[in-house]
Amino acid sequence: MGELLFLAHRIPFPPDRGDKIRSHAMLKALAARGPVHVATFGETDADMAAEAELAWTATSHVLVRRTISNLRAGLNALPYGKPVSLVAFESDEIRHYVSRLIATRPIDTIFVFSGQMAQFIPSSFAGRVVIDFVDMDSAKFAAYAQTALGPMKLVHAREARLLGAFEQLMARRAHLSLFCSPHEVAEFRLGLGDPQVRVDAVVNGIDTVFYDPGRVEAAAYPGVPGPHMVFTGQMDYAPNVDAVTHFAEAVLPRVQERFPNAWFHIIGRNPAPAVRALAARHGVDVVGAVDDIRPWIASANMVVAPLRIARGIQNKVLEAMAMARPVIASAAAAEGIEAVTGEHFLVAPSDDAMVDAVCTLAADPDRGAAMGAAARAHMLAHYQWNAQLAPLLAWLDQPAALVPSAA
Repeated sequence: MGELLFLAHRIPFPPDRGDKIRSHAMLKALAARGPVHVATFGETDADMAAEAELAWTATSHVLVRRTISNLRAGLNALPYGKPVSLVAFESDEIRHYVSRLIATRPIDTIFVFSGQMAQFIPSSFAGRVVIDFVDMDSAKFAAYAQTALGPMKLVHAREARLLGAFEQLMARRAHLSLFCSPHEVAEFRLGLGDPQVRVDAVVNGIDTVFYDPGRVEAAAYPGVPGPHMVFTGQMDYAPNVDAVTHFAEAVLPRVQERFPNAWFHIIGRNPAPAVRALAARHGVDVVGAVDDIRPWIASANMVVAPLRIARGIQNKVLEAMAMARPVIASAAAAEGIEAVTGEHFLVAPSDDAMVDAVCTLAADPDRGAAMGAAARAHMLAHYQWNAQLAPLLAWLDQPAALVPSAA
């Protein structure tokens, strides 16, 4: 068995946000097979402080502090007709590390986590290439373009077009391309139009030991009796900002007509100004970052995921289900999660349906408890990481020389 190079756009430690949870699970599983070398970026002081954990896992590594702002990346990308997403992650240090590693170590597989890292695959590399795109980022920018105003509409449309072309080019270069839901696979294949390119899904899993309501003490929310609704996520991420803003403005007031003491708690790092402003609204609590998300979930009457723009599997939904909480998800947030609405969670495809679902669970706590218990049982049976990664690891355990050449 040869050695593997793992390229990730963010250091997979600590696994405290959606993409890092997935990359962390994959890196741990790959490192259990044999030597893994890692090239990755850090964005915050916490990322850089996690280098010691990376060193324990990887045979060798390079961790580069990413300092290119989106504005600078955009200005640099324009003259060259490149996607901004690629320019934002350019690094000579990573390129040199990859070149030295391939020249000195028996690397037979390059595993790319997130499409923008595919730019570091050497054109001369003759081994096996796997790209986990995770989500179809080009489609996300296309969605941004539909709702953006003014120049940003053109900026997002440009990124969708250029990034989409790069995604297709790299998928043809790879031996295997991955997405985190069957829906993303089908959408990508449709645009690719080449049945010879291998594209599969590895659905996100969940650490059901960590996300176990029996392992944490629920901390009762202070003040009014509720019901208490919780949203979790990175709160400077545009789809999350849109979701909580719309919920607070269009859904919560209608819920409060029936339940005046209803509270909406927004939990997650770096609340954007639009999110912080919601704290002025009746019944909205902008919590920000917390050391441990689990007590907040365990204490909630329900978890809401009202995303209007979403790609792939939403970890926030899986986490809440594993914590035995009833979840109300928009159609976009529920996409790709194989569960039964009305049994394991509630899918609300409109504002009216979201209001009805929240009020239904608020009026019937026993139904919510039963739904939460069914949700956790479903996560235990179908969504643990070892089961989700087993087919990929079996494919990787084939000698690289036996895997068909890339297109």
